[in-house]
Amino acid sequence: MFSFRWPVAALLFFAALSPSLAANQTGADALDRKFQSALAHFNSGQYAAAQRELESLARTLPNSFEVQELLGLVYSAEGQEEKATAPFEAAVRLRPESGPARNNLATNLARLGKTSLAEAEFKKVVELEPRSFDANRNLGAFYVRTGRIAAAIPYLEKAQSENPASYDNGYDLALAYQEEGRLPEARREIQELLKQKDTAELHNLLAGVEEKARNYVAAVNEYEKAAHMDPNEANLFDWGSELLVHQTPNPAIAVFSEGVKRHPNSPRLALGLGLALDVRGAYDDAVKSLMRGIDLDPSDARAYYFLSKAYDRAPSQADEVVERFRRFADLRPRDAQATLYYAVSLWKGRRSETSQAYLDQVESLLKKAIALDPSFAEAHLQLGNLYSQRKKYAEAVPEYQQALRLSPNVPDAHFRLGQAYSRVGKKDLADKEFQVHKQLYEQHLADIDKQRSEIRQFVYSLKGAP
Repeated sequence: MFSFRWPVAALLFFAALSPSLAANQTGADALDRKFQSALAHFNSGQYAAAQRELESLARTLPNSFEVQELLGLVYSAEGQEEKATAPFEAAVRLRPESGPARNNLATNLARLGKTSLAEAEFKKVVELEPRSFDANRNLGAFYVRTGRIAAAIPYLEKAQSENPASYDNGYDLALAYQEEGRLPEARREIQELLKQKDTAELHNLLAGVEEKARNYVAAVNEYEKAAHMDPNEANLFDWGSELLVHQTPNPAIAVFSEGVKRHPNSPRLALGLGLALDVRGAYDDAVKSLMRGIDLDPSDARAYYFLSKAYDRAPSQADEVVERFRRFADLRPRDAQATLYYAVSLWKGRRSETSQAYLDQVESLLKKAIALDPSFAEAHLQLGNLYSQRKKYAEAVPEYQQALRLSPNVPDAHFRLGQAYSRVGKKDLADKEFQVHKQLYEQHLADIDKQRSEIRQFVYSLKGAP
């Protein structure tokens, strides 16, 4: 985002030599040739050779600004940021009013994560060069990179005013406006950039602005333009996602299907297609696509939740689904949710199974999930359900009670507890639970809205994926 700068357009190396060496023309010429050789090696990417020559020169000429600055640049090019700090600091000490020298030190400090020190140096560069495009852009970019978007905007604005033709800075400025909710300014900046350069990424960014402004039709149109101009994975995903989150599954399926054809190794396109199929009610196909996405990225915990929901509605692919959840539980042995997914998928896949060993395995997994996270209400609820299936109602009751202590407003838990109370002869308590269940059931009808919200959150989280 920000970059190193060489301080001088033409290297006047003799000015850096001491008077005694300058008087000795032969010695000065030799040192100059050595420096020019190091510079040539640096420019051609032969950093090891440049490093050897410059380290030798630095011992002879410790107060040469050019030697220290170029040595710092060589170390940085080699990825040796720690070693680069000392020569960059020496260069600033030798020429404290050099904006490029301070910029290079700031960039090096930023790479090392020393943000306070880097910020001070970037700000000093702006003080030294208040009308410099590079100085303002670098400070703005630094603030963007450190998550201080509001602080970045004035410097990005100043840089853009100094160079209105800068596409990259203008794009960053528009993105910063969008992040800060300054949507009219973001839209105006993008439209100005579109006059200079009509690109897919600008249409995609404009779509994000319109989405945030709740101009959903305009957002879809812009995402579509971006995808047609450049049908890369990100653009197709964004277009399909916009259609999906606004409950137009059929067009979303068409877009995601095209995306999967073009980018068969994209996990998020496969997951997006699975979600769209699930919303349309094509549950078996949804499960297949979700499993495909999970196979492409088995470690992504977000996808398993929606696979579990789709599997509820299409249990015909039990063996394949159980295998995915088993693998996930193996990948995350200390994750209570992963263990619960495996337990419940195994149980759902074999509802007719009544063997002691099989039911003991499910019970053991549910108890493991609770041991991993005693506050996991869903695990207590499912263990209560298992006990009820096995007619162990006295053991089911405390599990339901604990589930409700942890999550009091789950209608199904109240209903299940009422049933268990009935089985153990506690009719009065059962009636109370059934009454609470009835009162809460209207909230349960809002599950469709909840599902929409969950899909929206999931899709937006996927948008941040590489």
